[in-house]
Amino acid sequence: MPQDITFDLPFPVASSPDIEGARRRNLEWVRRLGLVKEGRSLQWYAAWDMPGLAAHGMPYARAAGLDLCADAMAFFFVFDDQFDGPLGRDPARAAAACQKLIDIVHGAPIGTGADACSRAFADLWTRSRAGAHPGWVARAAHEWEYYLAAQAHEAIGRIRGTPGDLETYLQVRRGIAGTALPLSLGERAAGLKLPPSVFHSPQLRLMRDIAVDVTMMCNDVYSLEKEEARGDVDNLVLVIQHTGRSTREEAVSAAREEVARRTRRFRELETQVPAMCRQLGLTAQELVDVRAYVEVVTLWMSGYHAWQTRTRRYTAAPHVLPSSGLGYFDEILPS
Repeated sequence: MPQDITFDLPFPVASSPDIEGARRRNLEWVRRLGLVKEGRSLQWYAAWDMPGLAAHGMPYARAAGLDLCADAMAFFFVFDDQFDGPLGRDPARAAAACQKLIDIVHGAPIGTGADACSRAFADLWTRSRAGAHPGWVARAAHEWEYYLAAQAHEAIGRIRGTPGDLETYLQVRRGIAGTALPLSLGERAAGLKLPPSVFHSPQLRLMRDIAVDVTMMCNDVYSLEKEEARGDVDNLVLVIQHTGRSTREEAVSAAREEVARRTRRFRELETQVPAMCRQLGLTAQELVDVRAYVEVVTLWMSGYHAWQTRTRRYTAAPHVLPSSGLGYFDEILPS
């Protein structure tokens, strides 16, 4: 899909001043863990600018906090590409490969001789848990499990060959997008502590759902050609086109309206947050944290959009990795 498709996201865009440092440190991390190999693979990976995504999505993050976010973004996208080949068309193998990482989430050691994917994931999980509240750890564990388990269901969609209905799409896509995890990592990077009564309020729960949907729906438009060439069907444009029997242009227009409707709802919910906080009798510091958390969610949407309209991952993908072959240079996820 041409990159000149625009989304009118009424949110500010910023960037962390530590972006260049994050770029250096992230390249060192992917090399050290073996997540990306030297040569063409490293050049292609660097063109994605994963630290740029972290710096725009979490502009308040610095140093170790920004590095954790950047490294997590690196893992997400390198890991995602592992299913752009035979593994992505074998649900049982995909489920088994992901189960190894789910086991790490729930305390299994990686052992000696572990593969690069397991080492990188274990490193991320260890760093993200360090000093975290047990409630945050439990929530993040669920989010990782959902993300990993959903990969097998994306593989089922590839075998089916046709998009499902909108409801099924949302359940699978919210999982494989993994965009609840960056919100949790952003919360950690900002050093926020929200009372459970606030975090699970209808307003914030719906705002998080919207942030997840907005980022993945915009991404579905920008990554459409890449995904369609690989046989992916869990894409909003393809779902609308298939279920509504519409043209490609009509489906893109409808996807843009889905995003616009959700951003309007986000703004409505945002106006309800202060009254909800007053009713809960929050302390002054808790009020500060709630306002900062709303900003975390807002900045993630605008920052992700700013990154995905510039990254070479989508504009250069067909020229770097043709659809006739594998969608990656390095196999890091043995099964």
